[in-house]
Amino acid sequence: MKRILAVLATAAVVLSTSAAWAQTKTPAEARKALDAAVAASQNDKKATKAATWQKLGQAYMAAYEAPAGSVWRGASKQELMYVMGSEKPVATEDVVISGQPMTKEVYADKNLYFNAYGQVDIIEVTRPVEKDALDKALEAYEKCLALDPKKAKDIGKEYEKISSRYMNDAFNAYQLGDVKLASTLFEKAGFACDREPVNKIDTSAVYNAGFTAIVLGEKERAQKLLEKCYEMGYYSDGEVYAKLAEVDTLNTRKYLEEGFAAFPQSQSILIGLINYYLTHNESPDRLFELLDMAKVNEPNNASLYYVEGNIHGQLGQIDEAVASYRECAEINPQYEYGYIGEGVLFYNKAIEVQTKAQEEMDDNKYMALVAEFEKDLKACIEPFEKAYSVSKDNAIRVNIAEYLKNAFYRFRDQDPSYQAGYDKYNEVVKSGEAK
Repeated sequence: MKRILAVLATAAVVLSTSAAWAQTKTPAEARKALDAAVAASQNDKKATKAATWQKLGQAYMAAYEAPAGSVWRGASKQELMYVMGSEKPVATEDVVISGQPMTKEVYADKNLYFNAYGQVDIIEVTRPVEKDALDKALEAYEKCLALDPKKAKDIGKEYEKISSRYMNDAFNAYQLGDVKLASTLFEKAGFACDREPVNKIDTSAVYNAGFTAIVLGEKERAQKLLEKCYEMGYYSDGEVYAKLAEVDTLNTRKYLEEGFAAFPQSQSILIGLINYYLTHNESPDRLFELLDMAKVNEPNNASLYYVEGNIHGQLGQIDEAVASYRECAEINPQYEYGYIGEGVLFYNKAIEVQTKAQEEMDDNKYMALVAEFEKDLKACIEPFEKAYSVSKDNAIRVNIAEYLKNAFYRFRDQDPSYQAGYDKYNEVVKSGEAK
């Protein structure tokens, strides 16, 4: 989320205040003018003239602009009093958009969202004069240019205007939670100018389309869009590499390592590489190098120490694993996974020792293994109970209770506190509800 909002920070202000006071048609006027322009384009004689199609494109653009009228993003309520005249909202409500409190004013053909500073942040058209007006304007301008190439300069400006409108609408849709619509509009914004005379692709819009395609689970489409960014040398601070590695699983390592060479500070690439090496059991030393780099970038990211503990554990480096898990918990005492990591480490170690003990025929060695088993099993109790106390996730807490129930059961005859612990966590497991 942060990445896409950062990329779009300037895209949302496409409609600048310099154009805010421009005259716009009312929806009724725009409808009438559009109907006349469409009729002219259907006239066999007039349809052969470039001007007819240019006017049709302009009519579609006027229809697109009409519901918003003279409202612009960033306008205050006081400013809108002058430009909206007698137009009043039919309802007002407090809403939360992308985590931010806003005031929503509902009009007959649009919703205006005001931020905490009392400025228009989102203009949502709810009753367009013409559906898909931007698409149709683009088609009309293409026909105009085909009939008269001399109009290239003017039509090129119109293409750029259409691209900016797509981008603005995409950002609005994304903020309002309609990711599917946003993704479609980002793609249209990216390729609106990919034609004569502009011949330019908006790679930031294409990246946003790819990003949202991943969110939607459309991996093939995402790969195609992100590959276009890659081909054009647009990397979005390394995010293109990280996202391509995610969707193009045949080339995951290629994109991650190439991306790391170009953007060593990218946390997304570092985490991607760490996950890759963990999954493929490759180059543990390289993993620790990457983790150290990640810690420099995010020294307070407790999850990095949790991952480090897991790696040490897989390598049989118990002391190092415990140290990493405890540092994880020290950095963020409310992050349950540091405690869980240590608890699982000792619990699994206890199970391994128990298996060895069952296979041991020598009595002295057997008793030594039993003592080691009990020591490890008791060692898991404290971190598991800490994890249980700080976790807010019921499913996680019930899972932790399963471990604790088993551990306390072993020692229930040694002390009443162990019996009490067993009773407590056994009830949690049976009910499925952590208390």
